[in-house]
Amino acid sequence: MALRFVSVNGFDRQWKSSRLLLQLLALLTLTWYFASGAFAQVNPYIARPGERPVNIRIATCAVSGGFAHLYTALENNLFDKYGFKMEHVFIRGSGPALAALMADEIQFLYCAADATLPSLAAGIDVKLVAAPLVKLPYVLVTRKEIRRMEDLKGKALGVARAGDLSDRLSRAMVKRFNIPDVIMRPIGGSQNERYQAMVANLVQGVVVTPPIDVRAKNDGYNVLYKLIDMDIPFIYSSLHASARAVRDRPEMVQRMVAAFAEAIYFVDKNPLKTKAAIAKIMRTKDEEALQVSYNVYTRDIVDRRMIVPGQAVSDSLELYRSLGTPVKRKAEDIYDNSFVYNLERSGFQRELWGR
Repeated sequence: MALRFVSVNGFDRQWKSSRLLLQLLALLTLTWYFASGAFAQVNPYIARPGERPVNIRIATCAVSGGFAHLYTALENNLFDKYGFKMEHVFIRGSGPALAALMADEIQFLYCAADATLPSLAAGIDVKLVAAPLVKLPYVLVTRKEIRRMEDLKGKALGVARAGDLSDRLSRAMVKRFNIPDVIMRPIGGSQNERYQAMVANLVQGVVVTPPIDVRAKNDGYNVLYKLIDMDIPFIYSSLHASARAVRDRPEMVQRMVAAFAEAIYFVDKNPLKTKAAIAKIMRTKDEEALQVSYNVYTRDIVDRRMIVPGQAVSDSLELYRSLGTPVKRKAEDIYDNSFVYNLERSGFQRELWGR
């Protein structure tokens, strides 16, 4: 038997060529896996072939970069494959938005849970079914002459309305620093409108979310305090459904929760498309502001599992009770994590993010 010797350089060339071929085959296999429908084997939530789309109205209760996952999913038609024909509406304020949800004028609400929890605690029969963002992104911006927290003494902070989230956060911040004689002045409107009230010196500070803080800094105003440092229980952007929908239409709710999970993945992997969606809704082209929004809302305070933190709900209810807010419901009646847990049990999350 004759032996055939191969030069080392020749072996290297053959090995590199084979390795490249294997990598190409692996890439093609993965592409086929996700594009061909094989992913559907571990994604039981997508629409069945020939299934008629369901008309869904989803509302946001503010205009905020904190809803980036929803904006991006809508812009890129991520809801289509889950069998939804989506319509996004804006309902100013958590109270009117919850009323619309209870009346089935909208089927889902995407809003800061800390804005809706007082109403839910008081008896509104709505449940939190997913919580993508679970930390406090708000910051205090002030006029140029307000350089320290103590400088707010005798000044006014702009809030949307008495008792709403902006009012409660502003009062908690003032109480923490023990600043006397600070006026909470209801301005109404959006965060942008309240910011303009500060520019006009109707108020001397406002609590806002990114990217408005970047705009304030660029305009020469002060970004004085990050409210996340107060370490208070807080749940930000959350998916709400009526208790009736959870009971009578669980498949619809489950599909929507799955669509939001995929939106989190899509946003994580597509920063340019996400920033484009934020730019469109926030009407800004400021690249720094868009990047800050992306970093905060898709990296810093996001929870990929979307689990509603039960302890934070309980702590919030205790806080409201101490402030005199009527609390008629138990914490466990206000949220339902079964839908996000189903995503893990089905293997859906593992297929999205890897093992």
